This record gives sequence, C-alpha cells and structure tokens, in this order.
Amino acid sequence: MPELRLSNQAREGCVVVAVHGELDVVTSGRLDDSLSDARARSDRVILDLSGADFLDTTALAVIVSHWRRQTEAGGALLLAGARYAYTKALWITGLADRLPMYDDVDTAVTAALAAPGA
Repeated sequence: MPELRLSNQAREGCVVVAVHGELDVVTSGRLDDSLSDARARSDRVILDLSGADFLDTTALAVIVSHWRRQTEAGGALLLAGARYAYTKALWITGLADRLPMYDDVDTAVTAALAAPGA
C-alpha cells in the first residue's frame, strides 16, 4: 500500500492541500492536521483530491468538519480534482452535491477568490 503524502502550498491567497494516496481511518488524523495547518494560514483552503487513490467515510468526516468550520468563520473549503472511481464516498453520501467541487485546482482558486469576503 502506498504511503499517504500531503503537501500544503500557498497560492494566490489560498492554501492548496494536495493529497497523494489513500485517505482512510489510518491516515485521517494526518489529513485533519494538514487541513488545520492550512486553515491557520488562510481562510480559503482548497483540497486537491486529484491524487487520492481512496477516500473512506472517516476521512470524509474530517473534510466535512473542516468545511463547516471554515464556512462558519466566513471562509471557504473547496474540493478540486475528485475522481469518482477513487472518492465514491462523496457521491454515495450525497456530499458531492453539497460541497463546493471543481474539476481542477486552477478553477477552484478562481472560485475561492471570487467568493464573498475574499
């Protein structure tokens, strides 16, 4: 099983958290820490899931928790590059219709900068 790699990169006033590998019960704590770090650096966070090989409901709970906290504080958490084959939990739970999702990071950055309060 490939190890999870996470990176945080500042981009145009946003922080992009890139995921490479599996997000599951074992790695969800690391995702939580990475998103917390990103939130401390910017009120606009983009979670790049284009490199995610798997997403379970434990990791999904972490994402939803950060999305709620971010929006309640007037910020935004946007998802980019989620591929159905690897992130089915988003669609199965119906969250794909509720969370702001974009095809790629560039589109998500544009949307984040256009959001109210940006």
